[in-house]
Amino acid sequence: MFGRVAVALGGNSAEREVSLDSGRNVLEALRARGVDAHPVDGIPALLDALRAGHFARVFNILHGRGGEDGMLQGALRALGVPFTGSGVLGSALTMDKVRTKEVWIARGLPTPAFRAYRRGDDLAAAITALGYPVIVKPSHEGSSVGITRVRAEADLPAAIELATRYDGELVIEQLIEGGEFTVGILDDSALPSIQIVPKGEFYDYHAKYIAEDTQYLCPGLEGAAETQIRALALDAFRAVGASGWGRVDIMRDRDGRNWLLEVNTTPGMTSHSLVPKAARAAGVDFETLCWRILETSLAEDA
Repeated sequence: MFGRVAVALGGNSAEREVSLDSGRNVLEALRARGVDAHPVDGIPALLDALRAGHFARVFNILHGRGGEDGMLQGALRALGVPFTGSGVLGSALTMDKVRTKEVWIARGLPTPAFRAYRRGDDLAAAITALGYPVIVKPSHEGSSVGITRVRAEADLPAAIELATRYDGELVIEQLIEGGEFTVGILDDSALPSIQIVPKGEFYDYHAKYIAEDTQYLCPGLEGAAETQIRALALDAFRAVGASGWGRVDIMRDRDGRNWLLEVNTTPGMTSHSLVPKAARAAGVDFETLCWRILETSLAEDA
């Protein structure tokens, strides 16, 4: 059905270790279902193998720059090789948080007020326009890499120093106080929402991938509120050209209003990851989830 499948993992982005962990899990699940799947570390090795005719399709689990920003998707399209997840447009757009938010605003979808910041811009003016507290993050990274909360002017130098370790723009965004939620998307349907309750103040990299005391409540809401947040997530996902599978992160403020944060088109598949948790709540085990994600590549065969 699938032919020989390359599981693209690792790479050289800031999210390499997460990708390796995700890839090992995906590989094991696909093989358990009888798929002829093999790991390939990084884009150069993958493209060499594809040009040599070693694989029929790609399960892409490369996180971050290169694998999730349209670059790999464009190369695979050029080679005529089917792959999982979003295409060039959805991948490139969602990796750029500034442009994602601009599309949502144009479509009338709720997202926190923000300013894009480039080195040399007037940072004080950007902060003044938004007002404290704000969150500062690189526009082109994921997995909570380079994110800092800034509640007062004294916090700002450290936040900028951290985020400017990464190239490209920064997003200075109004900090929404309330509950943190995420909604997985699988084959154009929204999975049950998850409310994330970290032991610390924020769901940072440590809470996301290392800590064992983060709580995940699934579904995160009930009744009309759950229906509303799932519908918003699916609208947001479609609006930016994403497809196949992914995840939409949302803050719900203390007045019960939902605010879109970002889209992840290649979410983690680790033991701590959220899409597998949501799928499990919907009755989809991990092996079946990986199979269904791999099925998204079949659309390109038609």
